[in-house]
Amino acid sequence: MSAPLSTIGGAVGVFAGTNIDDLVVLTALFLAARTQDRPRPGQIVGGQYLGFVALVAVSAGAAAGLVIVPDHWVGLLGLIPLALGIRGLWHARTHNGDDAPPLASGLLGVASVTIANGADNISIYTPLFRTLGVGATVLTVAVFLVLLAAWCAAGAWLGSHKKVVDALDRSGHLIVPVVFIAIGAWILLESGVLTRLF
Repeated sequence: MSAPLSTIGGAVGVFAGTNIDDLVVLTALFLAARTQDRPRPGQIVGGQYLGFVALVAVSAGAAAGLVIVPDHWVGLLGLIPLALGIRGLWHARTHNGDDAPPLASGLLGVASVTIANGADNISIYTPLFRTLGVGATVLTVAVFLVLLAAWCAAGAWLGSHKKVVDALDRSGHLIVPVVFIAIGAWILLESGVLTRLF
């Protein structure tokens, strides 16, 4: 597989893994738009993009600031999503996935929900951007932005099916931590840091 195709495939996997919980939020927001007339669909899409771009910008800035970490140890940052995944599984075990996705109204309200719900994305995107390099990071972000449109479309479709919302809400609290663990393990293995340690 060529480098660009490998980057695109990796970006798809990382985006899906880090935004499964966001799909639940989007679905709930579109469900609210249908049942309560707010927020409006345009505000949901615009707020989602605004919040997501803010998360990517913070992650890219943090990645650029990590130049003081030697390249051969950057892979240790994979421990962050790994720890988040383990913590998420523990939380799911003790709370039975009872947390409800937050709802918001208006463009800025949706953006703030996106940022709050995606704070953990920063801990995953930062080491990813740091290990990818500039060209692959630009391609990854472009893939993220395209997939975000697909995520919004999926949320709009799912938001019209209450049974789907309930099913996503039940399984999302388990799927997300497992994917975080997989992403953390992938960063650790891909960077070769485990070989250096052992």
